[in-house]
Amino acid sequence: MAPQKNLLKSEVPEKIILGVDPGTRIAGYGVISIRAGVMRMMQYGVINLIKYTTHQQKLQKLHETMVRLIEEHKPDEMAIEDPFFGKNVQVMLKLGRAQGVVMAAALSRGIPIVEYAPRRVKQSVTGNGNAAKEQVSHMVAHLLQVDLNPEFFDATDALAIAVCHHFHENALPVRSTKTTKKGAWGAFASENADRIM
Repeated sequence: MAPQKNLLKSEVPEKIILGVDPGTRIAGYGVISIRAGVMRMMQYGVINLIKYTTHQQKLQKLHETMVRLIEEHKPDEMAIEDPFFGKNVQVMLKLGRAQGVVMAAALSRGIPIVEYAPRRVKQSVTGNGNAAKEQVSHMVAHLLQVDLNPEFFDATDALAIAVCHHFHENALPVRSTKTTKKGAWGAFASENADRIM
């Protein structure tokens, strides 16, 4: 067995973020490290689920790959794309399951998860919430100082989600001391007790 290299304190990442762009056909992932405030790409890629015939097989492969990535890179946090609303209910249901599987893999390892809307990711990375995938990929490559394969938009999107999370470090959920949250069902119920049967 080869001796392990002892990393200098300055070489040890302060934080590792796993970004995920879940999908039912292609899922993207990107892992970045933060060291002395500088972002570096560790790995990025896609999980091709097209070849699996059943939805259950796709979910199993997605979960297995996420667990493997988590065990390999030991991320401190996971950033994932928020669900978006579409007209096709079946597609939305399947996408929701894929997102749930990805989140379950992180939760099973005690990794905090933060969700970001696609528009917010684009705004954070490019300054334009309506940016095209090509623009996002180009800016992510610039920010991480790497050459990225422009064909892997799901992977570059995942890197963008991780970068967005780094830019919004304080976005981790904070437990509120209040018993209700404005806009939440509990607040509505307490303010409208006479309307509840």
